[in-house]
Amino acid sequence: MRIAIAADHNGVALKARLVAVLRERGDDVADLGAADAGELVDYPPLCFAVCRRVLDGAADRGIVVGGSGLGETVACNKIHGIRAGLCPDLFHARISRGNNDANVLVLGAKVVAPDLAEQIVDTWLTTAFNGGVHQRRLDQIAALERGEPLP
Repeated sequence: MRIAIAADHNGVALKARLVAVLRERGDDVADLGAADAGELVDYPPLCFAVCRRVLDGAADRGIVVGGSGLGETVACNKIHGIRAGLCPDLFHARISRGNNDANVLVLGAKVVAPDLAEQIVDTWLTTAFNGGVHQRRLDQIAALERGEPLP
């Protein structure tokens, strides 16, 4: 799988660990930064870089790592076509993919232990979208994104 990944200064160490694990799995990983935990980095440009790769088809999925992940989730979901899920546990990882067909995973390095983060990534990457009623809801979300009213 082709995965674009980025992290702000809070997530550099966790991102490095995830990049190594993903590459060991055989995934094609584009590490879009940041590289130095000591350098203060704004996350919106990193979110944009990951999301752009997903939307352009250069990546199948994206992963963004921040401190809490909350700001990153907001930033990613401002980009038309992105469905980013903040996943602090395996339940949220399964729901974000199975029900919401999330194309970007957001992790909070200050709230998720590294071993759990690896499990979340694995669960998120291997969970299929359920379709059915969930597709209807995604279609409604897309309509909201286009500014259309819902019935």
